[in-house]
Amino acid sequence: MAFPQPRPQAPQLPQHLLRTIDCQQGAVRAVRFNIDGNYLLSCGSDKSLKLWSASRGTLLKTYSGHGYEVLDADGSYDNSQICSCSSDKTVILWDVATGQVTRKLRGHAGKVNCVQFNEEATVILSGSIDGTVRCWDTRSRRYEPIQVLDEARDSISSLKVAQHELLTGSVDGRVRRYDLRMGQLHVDFISSPITCVCFSQDGQCTLSSSLDSTLRLLDKSTGEMLGEYTGHKMKGYKLDCCLSSKDTHVLSCSEDGHVYCWDLVEGSLSLKLPVGKAVVQSLSFHPTETCLLTAMEGRVQVWGAEQEEMEEDVIAT
Repeated sequence: MAFPQPRPQAPQLPQHLLRTIDCQQGAVRAVRFNIDGNYLLSCGSDKSLKLWSASRGTLLKTYSGHGYEVLDADGSYDNSQICSCSSDKTVILWDVATGQVTRKLRGHAGKVNCVQFNEEATVILSGSIDGTVRCWDTRSRRYEPIQVLDEARDSISSLKVAQHELLTGSVDGRVRRYDLRMGQLHVDFISSPITCVCFSQDGQCTLSSSLDSTLRLLDKSTGEMLGEYTGHKMKGYKLDCCLSSKDTHVLSCSEDGHVYCWDLVEGSLSLKLPVGKAVVQSLSFHPTETCLLTAMEGRVQVWGAEQEEMEEDVIAT
């Protein structure tokens, strides 16, 4: 006799505030999980980059070396290196353990908005207000980029790397996908300045947010629009969007102090998370678990699907 299969549970959403971290580094410009979600990086307007334990909210290391506010950061696959970018026009490669600057990369003509390692951490890709993406070899002693992608007609606001593909979003209203293996460029015109782009976890779709307060999900290979997500406010700030770890939901920051979370397939609003009264500047979804990071003013909030046993209000270090 066969038993009926248990009903599939509705995906849980990170709606419980687990802890708030007072980062003490001015306004937090970006918050990022590392590759396995055990650590988080916060980028500060006071020129510092900080590494925290995600589960405890304790400060592990402070990285100082930028000359102006830090705008983005990424951790390498083995957690040994961090890359960061800043309004000081530089990209820095850091040694995680020592906190020392391994390389300081100069070449962009203006502030650098976004930065990411490739999967092997052999290349750093950086996107700037100067309209270029520069590719830097982390193992070489040369200080020039190995490649410059200058197709954009305005500032590069966001970039993501997945295997042999690079996705960029620009203020010129275009999402560009570079197939680095084939040497091909695919362009989707959105018409409104792009603030953030990302790949879906399955690699089949691209998500972009733009200043018309709309997120768009596109089929990667055909460019067909699969979904539009609205309701949040994004008119003047460069704010993040992302997909949940299992591609079930689409999330976006908003200028009204909330994080909006939509059902990917239905397009309906599943959750409007009240973070605070200011602009939600940045967010990051855990790579495997139902856990979300948000940044507002000088603090980072950690959200989970269920309340934890021990609650602490604000952790300051």
